[in-house]
Amino acid sequence: MKIAVLGAGAGGTALAFDYAAHGHEVRLFDFAQFPDNIAAVASRGGISADGNISGFGAIAHAGHDIDEALQDAELIYAVGPAYSTEPFGAAVAGKLRPGQTVIVSPGSCGGALAFKQAAGLPVDDDSVRVAETSTLHYAVRLTEPGKVHVFLKLKAGNLLAALPGHHTDAILQLVADVYPGMEPAKSVMQTSLQNANPIIHPAVTLANAARIDTVGADFLFYEEGVSDATGRLIEALDKERIAVGDKLGIVILPDPKMGMRQGYMLADDYGSAYRQAPGFQGIGAQPQLDHRYLNEDVGYGLVFMSHLGRQIGVATPVMDAVIHIASVIMARDYRAEALRTPKSLGIADRSAGELGSL
Repeated sequence: MKIAVLGAGAGGTALAFDYAAHGHEVRLFDFAQFPDNIAAVASRGGISADGNISGFGAIAHAGHDIDEALQDAELIYAVGPAYSTEPFGAAVAGKLRPGQTVIVSPGSCGGALAFKQAAGLPVDDDSVRVAETSTLHYAVRLTEPGKVHVFLKLKAGNLLAALPGHHTDAILQLVADVYPGMEPAKSVMQTSLQNANPIIHPAVTLANAARIDTVGADFLFYEEGVSDATGRLIEALDKERIAVGDKLGIVILPDPKMGMRQGYMLADDYGSAYRQAPGFQGIGAQPQLDHRYLNEDVGYGLVFMSHLGRQIGVATPVMDAVIHIASVIMARDYRAEALRTPKSLGIADRSAGELGSL
C-alpha cells in the first residue's frame, strides 16, 4: 500500500518506519520550517529505530512538496501535536481524491473535525474517509535526525473512530497488518476524551513548575515528577473527564486502567503506578514551561473538555482551575484563545446525544 505520512516529528518518523518495515511504500512530508529530520531521512534513504521496535525502514521519498508526498497515496496519516492538524488539513485542501483515507494520529481532542474543517470537507462528507486515534501508537523520542528510540509500541488500548462513524470498521481492516490491536471507538468524542495527555501532562508540569523553570529537563518526568499528591490532581482531572463521557453515553476508562491495557503501567493507581510504569521509564521532563505539555494539553485539550462539559451540563472545576493557573504561569489566557472548542469545530449546537454518536 502507498502511504503518505504528514509530520516528521518523533511520532511521524516512528509511524513511517513501522509502515516501511511492514513492506509498504512510504512518503514522508513536513513543512519547510522543519528541515533537519526530512534531510536526514532523504540522505540515508530511510529511518533507523531501536527499542521496542527496531531496524531500518526504507522510505520512498522524504521532502517538503505536498504533491509529491500525496502521489498515488491510498492512506494518509497526519501525525503531530494538535497545533499541526489544521496546517496539515489546509496543505491538502483541494488535493484529496475520493476513496482516500486520512487518519489523524493522535486526534488530540477533535482532530478529525479540525482536519476536515481545514481541508474544506463537510463534517458528514464521506467521499474521503477521515478518522482519528485516541493516542499515538508509540512512546517514542527522536534521538537524532532520522533515528528514533521507541520505548513502547502499543499492543492494545488505542481507539480509532471515523467521521462519519460507519467507516470505522473498514479503516481498522486497512491498518490491521501494522496495528492489529487497534480498537473501534463509538465516535470521535470517545477518541477525543480517551486522550489522557491533557489529564497527565499539565498536572505533572504545574506540580513541578519551579523545578522545570530552574533545572529544565534535569529530572525524569514520571519517575521523579509524579508524587502521590500530584497523582491526586491527575485523578481529580480524570474523574471530570469520565463524567463528561458519562453524560455523552460514552465509557471512558480511567487512565491507569487504560495504561495497563496499553502496556504503559502495571497497577491501577494514580501515584506509584506512574513512577514504576515500564512504558514511562527514562522519559525526561520538558526543557522549559513553554512546551506542548501546557500549550497543547491545556490550550487544545483541557479547554476543549471544559467547554464540552459546559455545553452538556457537566461541571469541571478542577479542569477550570488548571486552565486558570496554567494561564497565570504562562502569562496567556488559554480559555480566551479558544484554540479548539466545540464552537470552533462547528458542533456547539449539538446535544449530548448527538455528540455521543457523532
